[in-house]
Amino acid sequence: MSKTYKVAVLVGSLRKDSINRKLARAMMALAPASLVTGLVEFADLSLYNQDLDGAPPAPWVKFRDEVRTAGAVLFVTPEYNRSVPGVLKNALDIGSRPYGQSVWSGKPAAVVSASPGAIGAFGANHHLRQSLMFLDMPTMQQPEAYLGHADKLFDAEGKLTGEETRKFLQSYMQAFAAWVAANAKP
Repeated sequence: MSKTYKVAVLVGSLRKDSINRKLARAMMALAPASLVTGLVEFADLSLYNQDLDGAPPAPWVKFRDEVRTAGAVLFVTPEYNRSVPGVLKNALDIGSRPYGQSVWSGKPAAVVSASPGAIGAFGANHHLRQSLMFLDMPTMQQPEAYLGHADKLFDAEGKLTGEETRKFLQSYMQAFAAWVAANAKP
């Protein structure tokens, strides 16, 4: 029996009908059996405030515990003003604190970005990678995934419509599975 890895999937958009949420769900469905994926929600996280570290709010504790138990993380994000959405950055900050107790450290990661625009949230993808490098998360470099015109990739029910996109996402998830297996903590 091959080894399985629990993957926390974080979506940078809070909107229920977001393109990136649809994309994350499609990618989860295309994941190989070695990846056990699950969305980790963070809409209820208050802004990070170091004063709260002594008695963190319950949503912080829940979020940290969910990420801590994962062996890898898949980030799926839109781009806001050429960067990551503030809610995603806040989740990174909450997970990285208190200092020395980061839930991110050493977890293999991958970043996928999508937008209705032509460049597929390229800026957000690379800003997020910069943070992940600092957080000590080995992040898959290839293949890259920037999905432009992503609003055209799904039908009215939120299902992926293009066969070429489906094949690309499936191969991306297979590459991520290999990345996780090669970089996971023992």
